[in-house]
Amino acid sequence: MQPAGTAYTAAEIKSLRLKGAMYIRMSTEMQVESPENQERAIRAYAAEYGIEIIKTYADLGVSGINTEKREQFQALIDDVEQGRNGYNIVLYLDESRWGRFVDSREAEYHRMRLERRNVVCQSCEKPVTLTSNLADRIMTLLRDESASDYCRQLSQKVWAGQCNLVSKGFRQGGVAGFGLRRMLLDEAGRPKQELAMGQRKSLLTERVILMPGPEEECRTVLWIYDQFIAGSSETYIATQLNEQGVKTHFGRPWSRGTVCEVLTNEKYVGNNLFNRTSGKMKSRAKPNPENEWVRKDHAFEPVVDLERFYIVQGIYRERNKKATDEELLQGLRDLYASQGRLSALIIDEADFLPPCSLIRNRFGGLLRVYQMIGYTPKRDYQYVAINQRLRALHAEIVADVVRDIENLCGRRIPIAPESCLLELNNNLYISIVISRCFTTPSGTRRWKIRFDSGLRPDITVAIRMDVRNEAIRDYYILPALEFSADQLKLSEENAGFLDGFRTDTLDYLLKLSVNISLDKAVHHGAWGHSAYSH
Repeated sequence: MQPAGTAYTAAEIKSLRLKGAMYIRMSTEMQVESPENQERAIRAYAAEYGIEIIKTYADLGVSGINTEKREQFQALIDDVEQGRNGYNIVLYLDESRWGRFVDSREAEYHRMRLERRNVVCQSCEKPVTLTSNLADRIMTLLRDESASDYCRQLSQKVWAGQCNLVSKGFRQGGVAGFGLRRMLLDEAGRPKQELAMGQRKSLLTERVILMPGPEEECRTVLWIYDQFIAGSSETYIATQLNEQGVKTHFGRPWSRGTVCEVLTNEKYVGNNLFNRTSGKMKSRAKPNPENEWVRKDHAFEPVVDLERFYIVQGIYRERNKKATDEELLQGLRDLYASQGRLSALIIDEADFLPPCSLIRNRFGGLLRVYQMIGYTPKRDYQYVAINQRLRALHAEIVADVVRDIENLCGRRIPIAPESCLLELNNNLYISIVISRCFTTPSGTRRWKIRFDSGLRPDITVAIRMDVRNEAIRDYYILPALEFSADQLKLSEENAGFLDGFRTDTLDYLLKLSVNISLDKAVHHGAWGHSAYSH
């Protein structure tokens, strides 16, 4: 056996007769030879060290920016964590094939998940040593950060390129819409062919524009505008189209929303708009303010004339003028009287009311609105009141924890403004979640703990409430390295593995915030232990 920290030679590694798996990933399906090239290089590397490849995982045409759609990557992690692997080393071509994560720390996190199960993660960029010194770890972290930075820069370049093409009048993604079609142009700007639903351009030099669709669809679009200008509602127009057997561009029945899309989208007057919403780097899409939109007016041949379009927009502006609280409440009373019940969907489908989201924000929730107009829904909304109380309690508990820590260590504890994570000793991030008690139909009490996986805290402090959800029952201090799922379900008694993380107080957590000098740690034998030690 080698002394701790001593690197193995190639001959010594060969004598170990290691069994390995290889992980292959390519970003797009156009990289036809990439999987074969990766496999050839990995097998040659494995042969150099006498490693027998017994398993292959390959994600083809999948982005490495996260693990969400990388089914083979997830299978690799799951096989190791569940003990289904017959190998003790995983090989991949380079760190970018392992992943180009937005947060470079995520790459290290997934490697640690395997290494904690005694499976080595090895890039073919560097020699196999079966050890990890400080220099190796720094180089690996630099490669992870380089892969992450490449992804960020590429995202910026792609976005800038899209904005440039939109300003020149070219279409960037998305379906054409009812009454419109996509036309493919060659590099000289000459029409090449009409693209069917789902078809894409095949050459980087080709461009796409919108053009009017079949004459019958264009007449239908104008009919929709004329009906709305004459006073018909979107719901009535949708009903008429469905009765006539007219389908949307997706081949589906019309609804108020699809009619509204035709009446409000500027592409019908030939304008090219981009960046109305954004969700870069696989983040959740969010609407952008109008001053950030990228537009090119008169980019395409219009289907609707400007006079019709602006009359319709004027009707919408007049309708959406801010109503008083009493006007909104009276509208809801009228809707309740005509429908016999209320819901978010029923409110959204009412032509004379603004969207449900606006009403919810104006009055602080639908439940409060229902109470104000005397409507009692059949569904039991008691859990809504409980959740509202727990949200208020969450702020109090976080404040108490922060105050206790600050009193203990005599300094202020920062809270990240965007994520609300507590930051201890500049490198330990803590999330505090509250789990309410609920009773199943069989009478069993359960608690669900939802982890803030998007925030990636190092430790989650889960607070279990009592049966009445009025007082704290106990705490679970859960390190991220042990709990990687999105949620955890607890019973009244959780013996074994989970019981080791339960505590009646936060004393243990508070001790994590105290800095111990190096000489004191060595003297007491604490050197080498971390917050994750069992």
